[in-house]
Amino acid sequence: MFVSESALRIFIEYGYGALFIASFLAATILPFSSEFLLSLLLLNNYNAVNVVAIGTAGNVLGAVVNYGLGHQGNKLVLQRWLRLSSEEIHHAEKRFKKYGLFSLCFAWVPIIGDPLTVAAGLLKINFSAFLALVTAGKFLRYVIIAISIQSL
Repeated sequence: MFVSESALRIFIEYGYGALFIASFLAATILPFSSEFLLSLLLLNNYNAVNVVAIGTAGNVLGAVVNYGLGHQGNKLVLQRWLRLSSEEIHHAEKRFKKYGLFSLCFAWVPIIGDPLTVAAGLLKINFSAFLALVTAGKFLRYVIIAISIQSL
C-alpha cells in the first residue's frame, strides 16, 4: 500500500481522531484497514493503551452499525446498499448455526467479519452478547498488534 508522505503527516497529526475514524470505517462494509494507522501511531510514540482503546471503540461502533443494518434491514436492502451477496449472507448465517455466538469473536477477520456482524443483526442475536463478543475479539486483535509493534 502506497501512502504519500503528506498523508502520513496528516495521520500522525490527527492521531487518535484519525484512528477512530479509520477503525470505524474498517468495521463497516467499506474496504478499509485500521491496522496500518494503529501501527503508525504506535511507532510515533502514541500511548499504546489509548491507541488500543480508541481503535477498539471505533471498530466496535462500526460493527454495531452493521448489526443495526442487519437488524432493521431485509436481505434485499442489504444486498443493494451494502453490496452483500445472497451467498455471503447465507454463509454468515451458516457459520452462526455451526459455530454459535462465539463466531462473533472473529468479527475482525477480513472478508468474513463484516457479513458476520450483519448476519447477527438479521438473526436478531442478543445485542449484549453481540457487543461483549465482538468487543473481546476486536480488543484482543488490537492488543496483539500493539504488543507486536512495540516489540520491534
